Formats: sequence, structure tokens, C-alpha cells
Amino acid sequence: MEYKDALNYIESLMRFGIHLGLARITSLLRRLGDPHLHLPVVHVGGTNGKGSTAAMLANIFQAAGYRTGLFISPHLHAYTERFTINGEAISPAAFAALVAEIEPAVAAMVAAGEEAPTEFEFLTAMAFLYFLRQKVDLLVLEVGLGGDLDSTNVVPAPLVSIITNVGYDHMDRLGHTLAEIARAKAGIIKPGGYAVTAARGGGVNSGASSAPA
Repeated sequence: MEYKDALNYIESLMRFGIHLGLARITSLLRRLGDPHLHLPVVHVGGTNGKGSTAAMLANIFQAAGYRTGLFISPHLHAYTERFTINGEAISPAAFAALVAEIEPAVAAMVAAGEEAPTEFEFLTAMAFLYFLRQKVDLLVLEVGLGGDLDSTNVVPAPLVSIITNVGYDHMDRLGHTLAEIARAKAGIIKPGGYAVTAARGGGVNSGASSAPA
């Protein structure tokens, strides 16, 4: 598969839109050997600043001598920008090879009567597989949308979960109050795990505290 063919395939998945939930990504990752279960992850969510926070953290870890993977969304110019190791993006050839490898797993899901993954779910699966094979010391993983039902939230035990802040965003999917939105974003906090947040305000705090922790 050539890079342009890989892009065409990825873009064809856009027709499925954005559908929050973990069933499709879980099924796809299972068919790929569950790579997400074998990666040390720093999970970064929030309303604003999550992308820049993730990038800064990746730079800090790299400067400290760690081989650091970074998965972000969206990209500015090319899909390859979403997958970097120590600041170096995945090559177009490696990107295309991963798409070609994962495509049959998607076909098998559809053949079994399951829903096909969305574009972002496919890219998330690519990220886990790529960074595991590249043997990164840790992966800085940016949430796509929300938190609890975002496809990145299949990580069972991140090293730390970070929520930059909570504001009114994607209200059609996350809720109409700050408490509801905070509850969704706090879904990346896992039992027994560490959490860091700059979120302020009584409504936000009450929403976050009502989420599982």
C-alpha cells in the first residue's frame, strides 16, 4: 500500500463520523494483540491546552533521556504529525504499512457483524501498535474528545491522568453543565492512579468528584 492509498482509506472512515464509545476500539485492539496493555502512558485531557501540555511533557521527558512517543490530534499538515518519537514523525512508508496491516482487522470486524471503527479509533489503534513496536519508554497520549468514552481511554492504568481544565465544549456530546462535562473528562482517572488538574470552580469540582476514582 502506498501512502496516498493509506490516506484514502483513512479518509474513507470519516463517513462514520464521531461516535463515542469503547466497544469498537476494544474489538479492534483485541484483533491486534492488545498493544495498549503493554505501554506506559501519560494521559492528557481537558477543554483547552491539552495539545500544548502533551507536547511540553513529551519535550520534558525527551530532555530527561526517555524515548518518548507522542500521539496528538488533529494534525496541521499531515497525518504523520500525529505520531512522533522524540520529535520525529512516523515516515509515510511506515504509516502506510500500518494501515495495510490493520485494514484486514477492520474487514474482519465488519464481516462478523460489528460496526467499523471511526477514523480516530483507527488512528488510535495505529498509535498503540506503532509506539509499542518502537519500544518507547513512555507514551504521552492526548484525549481526542471528552474522556470517559474517548477511544484513548482503553488504557487501563496510566502512569498519571492529567486534566488541564474544564469548560463548555462539545456540549452536544459531553453534557450541558460543567459538572456533566467534568464527569466525562474525569473518566480518564483510573482507580489507584495519579491525577493532576488545573480545573477550578465549585461546579467543576463537584462534577469531578462524582466520577469514579
